Amino acid sequence: MTDCIRIAMWSGPRNLSTAMMRSFGSRADSFVTDEPFYGAYLRQTGDPQPMMEQVMASMDCDWRSVARTLSGPNPAATPIWYQKHMAHHMVGPIAHHDLPGLRHAFLIRDPARVVASYAAKRVMVRPDHLGTARQVEFFDREADRLGHAPPVIDSADILRDPEAMLQKLCAALGIDWDAAMLRWQPGIHATDGIWASHWYDAVAASTGFGAPDNPAAPLLPEAQAVADACRADYAYLAQHKIAA
Repeated sequence: MTDCIRIAMWSGPRNLSTAMMRSFGSRADSFVTDEPFYGAYLRQTGDPQPMMEQVMASMDCDWRSVARTLSGPNPAATPIWYQKHMAHHMVGPIAHHDLPGLRHAFLIRDPARVVASYAAKRVMVRPDHLGTARQVEFFDREADRLGHAPPVIDSADILRDPEAMLQKLCAALGIDWDAAMLRWQPGIHATDGIWASHWYDAVAASTGFGAPDNPAAPLLPEAQAVADACRADYAYLAQHKIAA
């Protein structure tokens, strides 16, 4: 069904992904969906995440049902439907090719930054939680389907120059640029997942993209090992990122 432009943004956690959802949600022509496969992931894996039972109770946890919804009618009937996806959630029977008609893009971040952000939340993380291997898999499949690389954008580049990078991202996605993407209303939004109360404190206090990252502090050895395990996948995707 082609009633709107559907954008699937494949990210890892702690990746500027919620700020990007805010950015697209600020467009008058867009509707956003927050991590629609999270419940299915939790039900299948039992991964002990904060608010696990509440998350599963709040959403559709059937893989195929979620996929049908995402490819079905846009709930808001807007010209654009932005779907924020966590790549590491995709451990079930559904993959990116089961979402026909979507424009797939990839949001990446230096793994050391991601691990440090997890550590600030006092949450243990494994390499698979960063989702970089799944991002590479989906990127390669989409590149084969298109005959060229799909859009890849690095969160560090967005923070350095949000307007320029978002303009380039919109061009790569085949949509018009809208300056409304640079600002949003603070607080928890109606389109946020129920987990927002635990994870979205920083973005809920924001009204736009934050300052560029400061130099990274050294990680503890266990955390550094996780970042190192994801480094090659990040570097592979970074080769194809939209130029700053």
